[in-house]
Amino acid sequence: MVQALPQPLTLAEFLKLPETEPASEYIDGKIIQKPMPQGKHSALQVELAPAINLIVKPQKIARAFTELRCTFGGRSTVPDISVYTWDRIPRDRNGDIANIFEVAPDWTIEILSPDQSHTKVTKNILHCLKHGTQMGWLIDPDERTHFVYLPTQEIQVFDDPNVVLPVPAFASQFQLSLGALLDWLK
Repeated sequence: MVQALPQPLTLAEFLKLPETEPASEYIDGKIIQKPMPQGKHSALQVELAPAINLIVKPQKIARAFTELRCTFGGRSTVPDISVYTWDRIPRDRNGDIANIFEVAPDWTIEILSPDQSHTKVTKNILHCLKHGTQMGWLIDPDERTHFVYLPTQEIQVFDDPNVVLPVPAFASQFQLSLGALLDWLK
C-alpha cells in the first residue's frame, strides 16, 4: 500500500515516524507498506536465516538478519533477510550490534508474497546492488522459481529443484539446492 502524503516527506522525517506492522519502506519519496507475510513467506524466512547463520556466524564470516531496516542511498527498506559480512556489521561504541544500519547488506534476500509487486521487490534488490551488495535473491514460492541478481550481470533464473543455488563468495560453505529450499514448504 502506498501512503498518500499531503506534502513530500524527507527520508529524515520518515525515519522519525513510528514503525508500522508490517514495516513501511521509504522509496523515491513515497511511503510503501510491505504486505503482511503469509504462510509460505514466513516458513521460508524462518528456515533460511538460521540455516545461513549456522554456517557463517560461528566462524564470524557473516550474519543474517530478518526484517532489518536498511537505510542507504536515499531509501529505507526492510529486506526479508539481510546478510552482512562480519566486518561490515554496524557496531555501537560498546562493540555491540548497532540499532541503525546505514549501509547496504552484502547479500539481500526477498521472498515474494502473493500480494507483493515483483517489480518493486526487484527495484529494491537492484538498489542494493548499485550500493555495494554482492548478490540478491528473489524467491517466488508460488512459481517455485528462484532469481539471482549480481552486479552488472544478467539475472539468473532457477526452477530445477536439483540445482545448488549460487551464493556470495563469503558464504561459499553454505550449500542449498532449490529443492531443499522448497522442501521447507512441506
